[in-house]
Amino acid sequence: MNAIEIKNLTKNFGEKQALKGLNMTVPQGSIYGFIGENGSGKSTTEKIICGLIHPSGGSVKLYGKDYTDENVRAKMGVLIESPGCFPNMTVWNNLMLQAENLSIKNPENEIRKMLKLVRMEGAAGNKYKNCSLGMKQRIGIAMALLGNPTLLVLDEPINGLDADGMRIMREVLIDVAKNGATVLVSSHILGELEKIATHYGIVRGGKMIAEMTAEELENSCRTFVKIGVSKKEIAKAVLCRKYYRVEEDENEYIRVYDDTTPEEIVTYLYGEGIVINEISTDKIGLEEYYIDLMKGKGV
Repeated sequence: MNAIEIKNLTKNFGEKQALKGLNMTVPQGSIYGFIGENGSGKSTTEKIICGLIHPSGGSVKLYGKDYTDENVRAKMGVLIESPGCFPNMTVWNNLMLQAENLSIKNPENEIRKMLKLVRMEGAAGNKYKNCSLGMKQRIGIAMALLGNPTLLVLDEPINGLDADGMRIMREVLIDVAKNGATVLVSSHILGELEKIATHYGIVRGGKMIAEMTAEELENSCRTFVKIGVSKKEIAKAVLCRKYYRVEEDENEYIRVYDDTTPEEIVTYLYGEGIVINEISTDKIGLEEYYIDLMKGKGV
């Protein structure tokens, strides 16, 4: 069974059409990376899934039932934009208030469990306003996880975090999925998303333009030969005489995307009097795949 099934979803804000027949499938137990440019429709889709706004058309099903079904909605955890916490209250009291709102039995035990999961055991007595951005994001995750939801919807949970904060957030989301929950997470930090996502959905202009598993992404990404050479401009010009797809990356390496091998390129450049300092084969990652897709390049 799929955790989320969306068909022909539309949403109009006055004369502006934010969603234009969007389709989406999120398998149960997956970590689904939801990707798109600002204004592409990600947050609108997430808010509709969470019941914060109503669609103009189309259908949204959660675990096979309409998204408005009360029993299904009771199993959702949500973090959209920022946690709804009282700044002068402690972390513990904010979580306790949320637990009371959800009528959770044995709230103290549940809160301790959530704080341990998000690596916040030692910060329970801190006032929320004194917590760092990374801590606040983890508090938001803990609040969303109260009540053991089967579906967790997170909007940009790793934006603004330092390297250690991102690492902790990755570990938390992997733990959540291992415990049986489905995670829908949007982020602009694609390198981090690539480390945890099992599935991807890429949206543009209010429409889903690609959905794939992590394995399918791996198989779809272009391979290339990466070359480091002192006489870069000369080498690039020489390579362009033989190969069709020669590019220079941001680290000033030359990339050859044609069907070739490092040995063939070394032999060719050596014959042209060019010595290579470094050469290897590599494959583009999620970020470059996404950029290629946005530009309409073959991937």
